Amino acid sequence: MPHCSPAGPTMPSQFVYSDQDFVTDLRQSSGNSRGMASKPAKFDTTIKTGWTDRMDRGLFRYDLGDLQTRILPGPHRYVAQLNIQRGTQRRKPQEILSIQQEFNAKQFNFNKVNPEEIICEMVKDSEGGNGSCRMIVLVNVSPLEFGHCLFVPDPSHCLPQILTMFIIQVGIESVLLSSDPGFRVGFNSLGAFASVNHLHMHGYYLDHELKIESAPVKPLVPGQGFYRLLDFPGGFLFYTESESVEKVSRAICKVTDRLVASNIAHNLFMTRGCPPCDRIQNEEDCLSRKGVRIAVWPRLSTFGAKEESAFNVALCELAGHLPFKNKQDFEQATEKDVIDITQRYLLPDAEFQTLEKQLTGHLMDS
Repeated sequence: MPHCSPAGPTMPSQFVYSDQDFVTDLRQSSGNSRGMASKPAKFDTTIKTGWTDRMDRGLFRYDLGDLQTRILPGPHRYVAQLNIQRGTQRRKPQEILSIQQEFNAKQFNFNKVNPEEIICEMVKDSEGGNGSCRMIVLVNVSPLEFGHCLFVPDPSHCLPQILTMFIIQVGIESVLLSSDPGFRVGFNSLGAFASVNHLHMHGYYLDHELKIESAPVKPLVPGQGFYRLLDFPGGFLFYTESESVEKVSRAICKVTDRLVASNIAHNLFMTRGCPPCDRIQNEEDCLSRKGVRIAVWPRLSTFGAKEESAFNVALCELAGHLPFKNKQDFEQATEKDVIDITQRYLLPDAEFQTLEKQLTGHLMDS
């Protein structure tokens, strides 16, 4: 495993947590307001305070401000936001030629960030825990929403942008640590609009309900939390509650490892959500947000493809959150426009069905 210079000489403050810190009493209000636990979790206080401090100190490429937002009419309830500055002022994406591209220390990586951008180091306090696994949380200096941060496993290990079980598990645990149902975590593989080939996930707050939180699913291997999304951009869904995080993280990693081996680009999105339909017993379950839904979208690669003028199709767009690059598209786009753009990046139906059979068999045999 290659090693690089650490990100700056100073050690970040530690955020120490355990399974006892998971918030399991969240629910979605039956009205328009979002459900919240009785008090902010210490995870949210750490992220929000640290992020706001860095914004106040001018460490970002632009001042995010209050983003203009509208809900597109239609059953998908897409959340559209106008974020022109992210489209024009973010760092130029690296040239990516392969989903399995090796890490290149000469290109930008997270060992080169300003150490002041680091919010904390996440450390799990657990018996049998791997003390060598460090998770650095730093601000994304080109934010798409409030609290937009990056989760980077020990940057000095110089891992390429390929999911590991460790980062998947910490991503799920981060959602469980938050008492805000609007906290989301996601991943773009190489070829799926990842702009930096250094392993990382995105985390941010979006104070709007997304349909993916309650979208219907078809059970595939429910014993491992594996389902297919219905009535949504074609993809797969995992579901876990706090007691099954490690088991489901392992299953997700088996799926994404298979996608990488098959050179299939993919996006992943984690959010609080209600249990899959085969586990819902009553109306209260429909409002529950004690578990985490993890969507995985296999997709066509975008190597050398011209970017869309309205929005790129990556982790948040597939989940129903649309950061628009220009005012005209933001004001005029319809749900049909969004679906038409999104479909251009998804696998053809026949290819998706073949992949579903392969992945289902792979998980059933493991």
